[in-house]
Amino acid sequence: MTEDNHSLTTQFILIGFTNHPELKTLLFQVFFTIYLITMVGNLGLVHRLHTPMYIFLGNLALMDSFCSSAITPKILENLFSKDRMISLYECMAQFYCLCLAETTDCFLLAAMAYDRYVAICKPLQYHTMMSKKLWAYIAGNIHPTIHVGFLFRLTFCNSYQISHFLCDVLPLYRHSCVDPYINELMIFIFAGSVLVFTITTVIISYLFILFTIFKMKSKEGKGKGLSTCASHFVSVSIFYGSLLFMYVRPNSVNDEDKDIPVAIFYTLVIPLLNPFIYSLRNKEVINAMKKIMKNL
Repeated sequence: MTEDNHSLTTQFILIGFTNHPELKTLLFQVFFTIYLITMVGNLGLVHRLHTPMYIFLGNLALMDSFCSSAITPKILENLFSKDRMISLYECMAQFYCLCLAETTDCFLLAAMAYDRYVAICKPLQYHTMMSKKLWAYIAGNIHPTIHVGFLFRLTFCNSYQISHFLCDVLPLYRHSCVDPYINELMIFIFAGSVLVFTITTVIISYLFILFTIFKMKSKEGKGKGLSTCASHFVSVSIFYGSLLFMYVRPNSVNDEDKDIPVAIFYTLVIPLLNPFIYSLRNKEVINAMKKIMKNL
């Protein structure tokens, strides 16, 4: 595959969790359980929540299922596979799916914040101000297309072993024998723009929501308004915090020690937690989760 450091690499080995062979059975059980709960919880929400009020939550659950399915089966396969090979094009496809899911999630979370702003601050104009068109999927496809396109300018020759459990762009940049400066710049510009735009939308929406809630005279109204937004705010904080730390922190390309813990968080843990986070204070979601559990 590579005879020396100057031969080109078209296949990689994902060595993320394989440095500890004594733990592979335990890791398989843990990741399989996470995957099973994630798929049951999120696809159950997609199936049960059909009302317009929950259209964004249903699509968020769909994207969480998609993200988990793009990552976890390969982890499970590699734990017991001898070669653990993944081709360059498979690597690009996995990154495309991951970036699609995460970008779409960013815009869905921003849309959910705006949805709550309209519902609480301008309830009489809700049906005229809110669109049923999910532009998040368009942005979600454009963003990874840009980065995958720029990957074709790179050649890989430094090593064929990737110290990760998935094909993300940052590990790929470290193995490039072409200076990935332009690719890094594109990540900073486009990923940064997506995060800045969606985070700004969330912050402004919540500032208006809090201002409206605190003007309410009824304690019951204040409590209901705050509980409506609490689960979404928790999910947003965890999700955006992990993405900002992963992609926008200084020297993120060269700092590979933190890649795996952070990636586990935003690719596996967050999709697992979201159904539970959104069900804590939402009766309709709680009822949907109860029906799912009864049908198991």
